Amino acid sequence: MLELVFATNNAHKLEEVQQVVGDRFKIRSLADINCQDDIPETGDTFEENAKQKTDYLVNKYGLYSFGDDSGLEVEALDNAPGVYSARYSGSRDMEKNIDLVLESLGDNPNRKARFRTVISLFLNEQQHFFDGTIEGYIIEERRGEGGFGYDPIFIPDGYDKTFAEMSANEKNQISHRAIAVRKLADFLND
Repeated sequence: MLELVFATNNAHKLEEVQQVVGDRFKIRSLADINCQDDIPETGDTFEENAKQKTDYLVNKYGLYSFGDDSGLEVEALDNAPGVYSARYSGSRDMEKNIDLVLESLGDNPNRKARFRTVISLFLNEQQHFFDGTIEGYIIEERRGEGGFGYDPIFIPDGYDKTFAEMSANEKNQISHRAIAVRKLADFLND
């Protein structure tokens, strides 16, 4: 069984990825390899940040690895928060980040948004990228108790509930990360 290190300690992300790939691959976290380092994310794009993570693991540990960078892009905010989604308000407090998105949008009728994920995989001395996008819109107030991040204010197109109102299984069928992870899994299976 192929083992890959996912450059994260985010339990939610790890769980999402493992659910999508099932038991075909063993996914290990940073904690599993005793990596407590704060891996840099200084790029201006999702691709750059994802690649920084895999490069870091390859250079320091020599392990096959993949990393992702994800974020919310709101059309009326010039695609902000984008790569700064986790620290949009200047902190990693998601409640403050959500508040800032809602405050910045105000009563703007254009609520179009998308979640994007880019995964960088380093395998057999080669770098590969896989992306996933889910289109939707931002609602005016939080709904739901599940999910994480901006899930309580994002409704995907074709649905009437936020990601935070969906079960983990329901979200994992359509999420941006699931789309990118399925592309990664398909590539690995080939």
